[in-house]
Amino acid sequence: MNKIILIISFLLISNCTLNKVVKHHGVNFLEKKQNTLIVNGSNKNDIISLLGPPSTKSTFDNDLWIYIERKQIESSIFKLGKDKMTVNNVLLVEINNKGILIKKDFININKMNEYDFIDEKTEVTYNKKSFVYDFISSLRQKINAPTKKKRN
Repeated sequence: MNKIILIISFLLISNCTLNKVVKHHGVNFLEKKQNTLIVNGSNKNDIISLLGPPSTKSTFDNDLWIYIERKQIESSIFKLGKDKMTVNNVLLVEINNKGILIKKDFININKMNEYDFIDEKTEVTYNKKSFVYDFISSLRQKINAPTKKKRN
C-alpha cells in the first residue's frame, strides 16, 4: 500500500514544474530578425520569407506593414496571477510601390515608454438640428418602419 502511495505521489510531483509559463504572441525574435533587413535592398518577398505575413497592413502612399512581438509571464501568486510584460516589440516596415523596403522603425518596450499620449478627446461635430442628424434619423425611421402587406 505504501508503494502505491509513493508511486502516485512521485507521479504528481514529477509533473509539476517550477518554470513560469510564457505567453508569446507575434513573431519570435523580432529584434534579431529585423537586423537582417536592408533598407533599399530587401523586397516584399524577403520580408515575408523572414518574418511571415504582417500583423497589420496599411496602404497610403506606400505600404506600411506592422509586425508585433509580445511575451508575458505569470507573476507571483501575491499579485493575484496578473501577467508581467517582458517583451513588447513593434516593427514598422514601409515599402514603396516597387516592392522595395524604404524605411524600417523598430520600437521596443523601453522606447514605447518614452512616448507621451495626448489626453484630449474628440468632440461630436454634429448636433440634433443638423442636416446629417436629420438625414440619418429619417433613414432609421424608414428602416424600422413596418412593411405594409397588400391584400389580394
